[in-house]
Formats: sequence, structure tokens, C-alpha cells
Amino acid sequence: MTFLLASAPHADTFGYSMPPPGLLRLGGELRRRGLPVGLDDLAFALARGELPGDAELARACADRLLARKPAVVGLSVMGATLPIALAIADQLRRRAPQVPVWLGGPGVTGVDVALIERFSAVGLVARGEGERTLPELLGRLAEGAGPAGVAGVTWRAADGRAVREPDRPPLADLDEVAPYAWDLLPSIAEYKALTGEDEGLVPIDSGRGCVYDCSFCTIGRYWNRRSRTLPAPRLAEEIAALAAIPGARNAYLCHDIFGADRRHALELCRLLEERDAGVPWEVRARIDHLDDELVGAMASAGCYRVLLGVESADGSVRNRNGKRMEEGFDVVERVGRLGDAGITPILSLILGLPGEGEAELRATCELALACSLRTGAQLSFHLVNPQPGCGLGEQQGARSRPVVGIPPDMALGAGLTEPERELIEAHPDLFSTWALLTDLPGGVEHLRRLHALSQGLPPLLMRYPRSFALVARRRGLDALDLFDHLVATGRSFESLARSERDALVDDCLAWEQAQLRAAVLIAGDGQRSCGAPRPAGVLLRARHDLAALAGALRAGGPIDPVTRACDYLVAADERGTRTLAVSADVADLLGELDGRDVEALEAQRAGFGRALEALAAKGLVRLPTNIDAALATSSETGRPKSNR
Repeated sequence: MTFLLASAPHADTFGYSMPPPGLLRLGGELRRRGLPVGLDDLAFALARGELPGDAELARACADRLLARKPAVVGLSVMGATLPIALAIADQLRRRAPQVPVWLGGPGVTGVDVALIERFSAVGLVARGEGERTLPELLGRLAEGAGPAGVAGVTWRAADGRAVREPDRPPLADLDEVAPYAWDLLPSIAEYKALTGEDEGLVPIDSGRGCVYDCSFCTIGRYWNRRSRTLPAPRLAEEIAALAAIPGARNAYLCHDIFGADRRHALELCRLLEERDAGVPWEVRARIDHLDDELVGAMASAGCYRVLLGVESADGSVRNRNGKRMEEGFDVVERVGRLGDAGITPILSLILGLPGEGEAELRATCELALACSLRTGAQLSFHLVNPQPGCGLGEQQGARSRPVVGIPPDMALGAGLTEPERELIEAHPDLFSTWALLTDLPGGVEHLRRLHALSQGLPPLLMRYPRSFALVARRRGLDALDLFDHLVATGRSFESLARSERDALVDDCLAWEQAQLRAAVLIAGDGQRSCGAPRPAGVLLRARHDLAALAGALRAGGPIDPVTRACDYLVAADERGTRTLAVSADVADLLGELDGRDVEALEAQRAGFGRALEALAAKGLVRLPTNIDAALATSSETGRPKSNR
């Protein structure tokens, strides 16, 4: 009796670039108990072209699953994939009514009873963790018994009513969870080949739950406001094990609040540093959990990136929405500490939260700019989707509606087929994941403004933070006003900056464009495989001291430019870009590297090749692999011929 567990399909690139860790854990648990189990990642199959992305998707998924002859089909869902899961369940029932269909996962939070009452194809909903619930259910099924009395499930009685059993207590010790069943899904290398990305990010089920109850999030409620971590030795072992998996390069720790258990976080960092496994990792965390000691330990242990849910610059807006964070917390200072430690912060900000007015929105835009200036933070702006199972879903879901032209942040790549759209329209209370807060002040017009801001401002601030700040200062505008001006005029920022006819703005823009070009160069760099020597970056000859300008912009003080000729080499590596001051002589030499080979350069000026070697030793020049032979040839060419 094979239990086939599948994750519902979607077309979100980030989601299908890695296997679902929950599926891997459950597959391992069932197999450990001797229960026949199969796994299928339907998002991966869709991305690989094994399933159609049109109205036939649900039917094709059902055919694919039934081809494996399961006794039971379980569909794991997020809020975004619930409609397609229901469409698949309907197709399964039409084709094989004898095969029970069960739903589980975070997407059933708050709607389990409604799912049983409204959708006859769904026989049962499993709530919370499945490691204990699924084996018990499968045992009952094998005995010919029903689900009555199985904690953590909602099922349909003979008279059609929904029966909701008591919640199942979560696992007391996550060290009990099974090893991942890697072999039951495609390999990591296959996942990475599908997207073409070389980051090699692999999810790790590092912990579960959250003790907070933010109004826009279901995670705390799904886990009953409890948080548990995988024991540090076990977690360190699972991270280190990725080094032996082809295609795996970096670990993505999926627990939402890394550092909430500070002792655990410090122990993990110590163990990883001792192992020196060579597997970089990233986490999700609250910014107020990351003190200096923990940040330093994370950096030493290989953490390279952290996603921070800050939500708003205004403390009262954050706390009105359940963030429970000190209102005066210095976000910019903490972001700066992360950057100083070599950890890239990703700042997640939500626009349009209840309580946000124009002043609070402006403050959030200024916070994003300040963090970009301080350490080059990555920025992610979102609009609220009042999904079922969260506070805003309860308060605003019934009055919220989808807005044409604004795709829902919580459902990217989902809800795209006709059967899904029909379900979303027929059951708006179940699928408010696709809705926006249309009932709040400003209505749809304000939401369109926020959407334009969320799509347009972050890329600008990540590409041109200093130039954007400088132009805003020159014009006496804040970040929001300057962005609104760009939207109103339809101009690109580059065009606007050049129209200032300001030498300092020109230098600053040229600097940031050199950083972008350097990043592109390193991405496609063959290192020493080139046939001619070239600068190890982009040469920039400026008329102002750019380091002084950057410091003034970060400090927010007056801009008093230092006007003097300054030469720089803007270089990049996997850790980011760096700007190196060079002398005028070195800049002149770098400027002569125009694609000619070493022999031609040496013929122009004796000793050029040796000078290049000296610069290469300092990381300023990239040399061809045949540099030694070229220098020897140049030397022979210039040596007097023998009379013999």
C-alpha cells in the first residue's frame, strides 16, 4: 500500500530551484517505519516541461500521480498552491474514486473545516506536523479503520459534516526527525540545472515554528506559537553533509527565527567553525535577535546572507501588526554591523500595513535608502495579502479583493490556470492570498501607487544608492518624492542624473555603473584563461574623492566635495565589489591594456610585462596563462643575436 506524497505545482522560480524539505523529511520518516512511500515534486515536473502550464495542468498531474498506482495520495500545499491542489483532487476523484486524497501543509491553516465541507474530493486534512499523524493514519487505513480519534486531522463524517479532531502536540525533540529521503526526489544537480543558477542553494529543515503572531503571517498560528530548533550538533552535521552532494554549494536554513534561541545559534556557529566544512549558509531572522556577538559568530562560521523581516520603519506600525519589536530599535546600525561582518542583509519591508500613512511610508523609503548607503543591503518590498489563517485574513479577508495588474506577493507563479481562477473567484474567503487590502484608506488607487513603488524603488536603491541619495539632496527631495518625480516624468534615473550637469553627480553615477560592470565581468570571468592581460576590474578616473562622498552620504551631513583627480580600480569577487584607490601611474598603465598581448606591450615599452606581474600580485591585473612564455619570447626577441 504505497502512500504517494506530492507537493502541489507552481511556477515560482525560487520554489522549484530546490526540493521541498518537508517532503524529504516525511518521506524519510515513513520509510524509516517500513511504510511504502513515494514522493513527487510537481513544481519541478512543471518547470522541466513534463506537465503543461495551461488548463490541462490538474488533469495531467492526476494522470502522473495515478500512473504510480498509489493507495493514497497526499498533496502538500502552501496558500498559493491550494487552488491547484483542489483541482488535482477533483481530477483524481473522477479517475480513481477509490484512492483517498489528503491535504496537508501550511496552506490548510484556518480553512481545514471549510475544505472538508465544500470539496467532496478531499477526504481528510492533516494539520501541523505529519511525522506522527501520517503513520497513524496509514496504520488505520491498513486495518480498515477510519480516522476518528486521530489527533491533528479534520475529516468528513458519513453525514457530510466536518469532524475536527484535537490538535496533535508538536514533536518535543526535533532530533527525532528522520534523515532526508534525498533519493526519492530528483538530485540537487538536476534542480540546479533546471534553473541554470550556480548558487547551489539547498534547503535545510533547521527548525519549526515561531512564537510571534504578526498580523500578516500564518507561521506562528500554524505551529501554535511554538518554536523548536534542530539540535545544533545534528544541524551542523546536516549542513556539512551538503559538501558531498553534487550541485550543493550553500545551505538555506529554513527556520524563520534563527537566533531566537541564542544559545542554540551560538553553539551551531561554534560547531560549524570547528568543522570548517566549507558550506556557506544563509538564514531568516529577526533583526533584534542579532547582537554583535552572534553576528560575529555567524560570520566566522560561514553565514553569508540573512533575510530580515523589518516590515516598516515606523515602530508603532510594526507593533500594531504584532511585530513586538522595540519601537526605537536602530535598524540601520544593525544592518551596518552585518555588512561590516561580511554578511549581506536582505531587508524585507511591507507597504500598506494598517496604520501606515504618508509619513510612515516616507520613513520606510528613507530607511531603505539609509540601509543601502550603509552597506549595500538587498531590498525586497511587498504588499499585504490577507491570507487565511493570519490576523489580517480574519480582520480584512472578507472585505479584500484581488486587483487586476498587481500579482500577489504570496502567490507568485500560482493561480494561473483556468480551473484555479474559477476556484479563486468562487471562494474568495478561502483564497484571500490573492487579495489586497482594498478596504483601507486610498483603496485601489493607493495600492497601485504602492505596487509601482515596490517594483521600482528597490532596484534603483540597490543599483545607485549614492547617486540616488545625492540627486535627492541636490534637489531637496526625499526618496519617495524623487521616485514619484521619476514616475511622473517617465524618465530613467540615469537620464535624470546626467541632466543635473553636476560633476560630482557624474562621478558618483560613473562609480556605481563601474560597480555594476565589474560584477558582470566577474560573473563571466575565465580568470587567467584570457589571451591578453587586462585590469582586474573597471578603471575609473574621477574628479572627486569618492570615499569622502560616500562617507558624507552615509552620515547624512553636508556634502562638501573634495575636488581632486582620483583614480580607482573597481573590482568584484564572490563577496561583492570593492573600490581600490590607485596612483596615476598605475592608472595610466591599466589604461593601456587594450587587448594587445604581452609581446606587443613589451615591444612598446621594455619591462611592461614585469610591471604587469607586480600588479597582478596585488590583484590589480589578470594575466594570461602563457605570461611566462610570452615574457621569455619578448626577452629573446630583444637579445642581440650571436655571431656564431
